Amino acid sequence: MKKITIIGGGPAGYAAALYANNFDLEVTLVESDVLGGTCLNRGCIPAKYWLHVAELNHEISTSENYGINIEGKSIDWNKTALKRIEIVEKLVSGIKLLLKSKDVNVIEGWGSIENKNSVLVKKLDGTTEKIESDYIILATGSKPRNLPNIEPDENFIVTSDSALNWEEPPKKVCIVGAGAIGCEFASLLNDLGSEATVVEMAKEILPGLDKRTSGELRKQLSKRGVDFKLNSSIKAIEGNTVNFSDGEKKGYDCVLIAVGRAPLTENIGLENVNISLENGFINVDLDTFQTSEENIFALGDIVNNTPQLAHAAFAEAISSVTYIALGEKKPLDYNAIPYVVYTRPELAEVGLNAEKAKSEDIEVEQAQHSFAGVGRAMITEQNQGLVKVYAQKEGPIVGASVCGPSAGEMIHEIMYMVGWEALPEEAAEFIHAHPTLSEAVGESLLGLTGKGLH
Repeated sequence: MKKITIIGGGPAGYAAALYANNFDLEVTLVESDVLGGTCLNRGCIPAKYWLHVAELNHEISTSENYGINIEGKSIDWNKTALKRIEIVEKLVSGIKLLLKSKDVNVIEGWGSIENKNSVLVKKLDGTTEKIESDYIILATGSKPRNLPNIEPDENFIVTSDSALNWEEPPKKVCIVGAGAIGCEFASLLNDLGSEATVVEMAKEILPGLDKRTSGELRKQLSKRGVDFKLNSSIKAIEGNTVNFSDGEKKGYDCVLIAVGRAPLTENIGLENVNISLENGFINVDLDTFQTSEENIFALGDIVNNTPQLAHAAFAEAISSVTYIALGEKKPLDYNAIPYVVYTRPELAEVGLNAEKAKSEDIEVEQAQHSFAGVGRAMITEQNQGLVKVYAQKEGPIVGASVCGPSAGEMIHEIMYMVGWEALPEEAAEFIHAHPTLSEAVGESLLGLTGKGLH
C-alpha cells in the first residue's frame, strides 16, 4: 500500500486526503492550526457570512420600497458573531468526521520535510514524530501579504484574517487594495453603515479582470458611497491619520491591508530537498502537480502561476491523487475555472477577456447585454450591470464577465461553454426560462451570432 503524507489541512490538503480514500492508499494529514485552513476559518466562509449579514441589512433597510415597513431595526453584534462561529465550527466538525470515516490519520502539529521520504512533525505538546512516506503533498496555503512601509498591529492596522473577527465593524475604514478582498470588504462595510475608502495603485479596481465590468462595479459601489482613490497609495500613517500620495490627509478608525496573499513556504523543510521556487511559490508540472522532486507534490495557494482559489485547490487535489494512485495525468483547464467577487452586485469572470486575449494574440469578438431591461432584475431592484461574452473570431466561446445580481451563480453556465469550446451558434440555441436573470446570458449569446432580440 502506497503511503502519502499531506502537510496542510485546508481545501487542497483535506480534499487530497478524502479523495485518496478511493484508492489503495494510506494517508496521514498534518495540520498545525485548524482543519479547513484559511478558507473555512478566516477567509471564504466567514467573509461570505459577513457579506450575507450585510445584504440582509440592506434588504431590510429598503423593504419599504415594496410596502413592507419595518420599525426599530437594530443589529445584535454579539449574536451575529456567535452565528458566524457556529457555522464555522459545524463545517470544521464535518471535515473531521469525514476524514475519520475515510481512515485518514490526522496529526496536529507543524510538519516539515526532513528528506524526500520523511516528514518531521513538531506536535503541540512539544514532542516530535517522524512519518515515513512514499509521497509527500505540500498544501500549506497562504497568509495575508503585507506592505513594506505598513506593519499590521492587528489593532489599528489589520489584515483581512483578523478583520473577519471584528466584534463590530469600525465606522471609518481605509482599505488598501482594490482586489477581490478589498472590494468585498468595501461592499459589506458600506451595507453595514460604515464609511469605506479604497486605495489602489492601478487605474481601475480588480486589476486583471474585464475593465468594463470592473468599472461598472466601481460605479455602483461609488453611488452607494464607497470612496475610491485610484492611481494612489499611502505615504505614511501618523497616529490615526492616513497620508495619501495625492496630498490628502484623513482620519480613520482602522486601516485594512488587502493586497493579496503570500505563499506559506517558509519553515517547511524545502531546503532539505530539490524543489524549485519562484518568489516564494513552488514550481510544479501542471499535468501532475509534481515538484522537481518527483515524489513530492504541491497544491493550492503555494503553486506558482495558478489562481489562489479554494475550488482550484479541490481540483488540483483530485488531479494529483489520481496521478499518484493510477499514473494517469488529469491536468486542469484553468481557462474554465470561474472567479467570483462577492460584492453587491457580484462580479464573476471565466476564461479570457479582451485584455487577456490581446496579450495572447487571440482575436476575439464580443457581445454584451445589460440587466436594465431584465424583468427579474427589475423586480429585485438590481437591474444595473451587464453580461459580456467573448468568442474567438469564427471560433468557440472563450470567456465571459458578468457584473450583476447572482453573477457567481450565472457564470457557471458560461464555464461549461468555455470548457467544452461551444460555438456561439450552438450555445444561443438553448432556451432560458422567463423571467430569470440568466436571460441576460441568452441575449448576449444571441448578440454574438449577430441576431440579438433586444
